[in-house]
Amino acid sequence: MAQQLQTITLGAPGFKGLNTEDSSVNMDPAFASVANNCILDKFGRLGARKGFATLTTDRSELSDGAGGFNPIVSLHQFVDEAGNTALFGTGNSKILKATTVTTTNDTLVDVTPGAYTVNADDWKLIHFNDKMYFFQRGHQPLMYSNALGAVVTIDSESTDSSTCKQAHAALAAYGRLWLADVTGDKATVYWSDLYIGENWDTGSSGSIDITSVWPNGYDEITAIAAHNDALIIFGEENTVIYSGASSPSTMVLQDTIAGVGCVSRDSVEPTGGDLLFLSSTGLRSLGRTIQENARPMTDVSNNVRRDIITDLIAERAAIVANTGNIVACYSPEEAFYLVSFQSLAKTYCFDMRGTLEDGSFRVTLWPSTPFTSCVRAKDGTLYLGSAVGLGTYAGYQDNGESYRYQFYSPVLTFGDNARQKILKKVRPIIVGGSGQDAVLYWGYGYSGTFSAQTFALDTGGGSEFGVGEFGIAEFSGGITITDKGINATGSGPDVTIGLETNVDGSAFSLQEITVQTLIGRII
Repeated sequence: MAQQLQTITLGAPGFKGLNTEDSSVNMDPAFASVANNCILDKFGRLGARKGFATLTTDRSELSDGAGGFNPIVSLHQFVDEAGNTALFGTGNSKILKATTVTTTNDTLVDVTPGAYTVNADDWKLIHFNDKMYFFQRGHQPLMYSNALGAVVTIDSESTDSSTCKQAHAALAAYGRLWLADVTGDKATVYWSDLYIGENWDTGSSGSIDITSVWPNGYDEITAIAAHNDALIIFGEENTVIYSGASSPSTMVLQDTIAGVGCVSRDSVEPTGGDLLFLSSTGLRSLGRTIQENARPMTDVSNNVRRDIITDLIAERAAIVANTGNIVACYSPEEAFYLVSFQSLAKTYCFDMRGTLEDGSFRVTLWPSTPFTSCVRAKDGTLYLGSAVGLGTYAGYQDNGESYRYQFYSPVLTFGDNARQKILKKVRPIIVGGSGQDAVLYWGYGYSGTFSAQTFALDTGGGSEFGVGEFGIAEFSGGITITDKGINATGSGPDVTIGLETNVDGSAFSLQEITVQTLIGRII
């Protein structure tokens, strides 16, 4: 009896993103079991992420004095009413200003006030009313404006006799500065006078103590945010929402959410119509509501929940030891939300173009990421900070070095996991990556052992496939399409297919993989 030949075509392999939660044998083949250094491009393909394009030519301000360099831990762009821009960063116990940011170089200058001591780098940078503010627990707050021409203490510019709180959580919203998480006071939110971020004891400034409001007993404020005329107050395990925050003296408690809080101040990112933040159980979304008062809390990291929780626990331990940090940023231009764990050098990339059936976002993983801070500038540029200085999310190298793109499919059973599969041929179709080598992997069962075949990507041609079908328009000149048939060997009850390549200056997307196998006897 002739053996049956079956073919599976994985169109846009991994277009549902990474899934490490479901059993691999039952996983939807549209997921990826490994998706490293990838993004989901606008055509739904698993493409290579962009890289860290270094701008800083002199990083002496980051020198630790012992031959090494400390990273830029936070970044923020300042734009005043006259259109003047400046990029501020913090790191190496300094306030730094990038003075000549261009596409090829920048100069980092130490602008820390004289006689001011910085003993930590976990600053919260806020842009408010034509000024830049700097807040960190245990440090006198700072401010900058072009009119001042320097970074100074807030209290030195105050028009009242009050002292601005040395807060760790800060927000600019509804015409005021808001502060919380003060040493010895983890349950009070303070707000400044209207439009005056230096006044905290006159005018309409004030405060509110939410000690008795927490729904699950004692908690501590970790972050504050604004959303739909509401003040969102995050504890570690609870969330409190006050409506009418544009008039704080009359704002009222609108909602409390027990059991879900925010564990990382800098993970809170507004995304237009929503608010994302990192909780102890994964990445969460504070959904908008129109007619109901209660706001549904959606876990958008379902498919990597255990991994991200494990990494969160490890990073929080590193933060306690002053060796870690968690940063996040949202880019509407790139349509992703990034959350990065500094000590693990690991970044989760959540695609924001839409949700899967369970309400979660498609996600990929960027291991060994070189950046430690990120911010989206007004013009859409994504600036990144690291121990090599300032850079942008651009190109396809990390500081001039290649990085590894890795895709592995879920287990493919061809609809029958009781019969032997004799793999005959695998045909990947790849857009971009001109002339470089790629490696196709295939393996059987769950041993983790793979056979491999290296092949070279084409250096020209590909017009027969059509621009519209393969979405070539997103790539620049010199685009290639590689269609390779790789003869495979071996047999087993199921098959896993992988593809790896070094990304080294060229865009790369995996368009399709066709797998042909003979279906053999019952095992």
